[in-house]
Amino acid sequence: MKNILAAFAFLLLLPTMSSAQKFGYVDTDYILKHMPEYTEAQAELNRLAADWQVEIEAKYEAIRLLEESYKAEKVLLTQEMRQRREDEIRTKRMEAQEMQKAKFGVDGELFQKREELIKPVQDKLYEGIQKVADSRGYYVIFDKSNQSNMLYTNPKYDLSDDVIKKMGYTPGELVEDDKDGGGDKGGANSGGNKGNSGAAGGNRGGGGDTQMKRK
Repeated sequence: MKNILAAFAFLLLLPTMSSAQKFGYVDTDYILKHMPEYTEAQAELNRLAADWQVEIEAKYEAIRLLEESYKAEKVLLTQEMRQRREDEIRTKRMEAQEMQKAKFGVDGELFQKREELIKPVQDKLYEGIQKVADSRGYYVIFDKSNQSNMLYTNPKYDLSDDVIKKMGYTPGELVEDDKDGGGDKGGANSGGNKGNSGAAGGNRGGGGDTQMKRK
């Protein structure tokens, strides 16, 4: 009986609790499309990835030519010459793989450059959301972009345009994509070796990289 009364009392309190706490949401993908610094950062990352990709692919092409030449001449070479040629090919392949890892690896140059360029954008976006929340008394603001679990959102609680205005931009004035940015690049591939050179980190909106994670 006590449990039933406690449950009933909780239900009576729900309207009071919901009115005391304000909830809203934003679409960070939509907001990012209004931020020129985000588009510029993505374009720079794409250009870097494209340049490194060309360099790595050139190394693998040189290795391929060395292998073809070695196979054609192998029967005419002494054992010592064969060993020397094989060592040269092995060394060059290791150099290519090391460069691939250095540029596109988990903690490679592209990752570090992305942290350098994207974190200020994340911080600015977070601060804009925080200002809107503080000025209007919101307790929680969700993000509906990308792989959000929000199954339904009421547009009246969408604060995206408020955040855009708070950061000094105009809602609806989207930033043009950099058509020469290079786009996402697949990693260098030779003999099954694949680099991870998705310059912009995948989705254009970047929601996966801007999910309110402050460092």
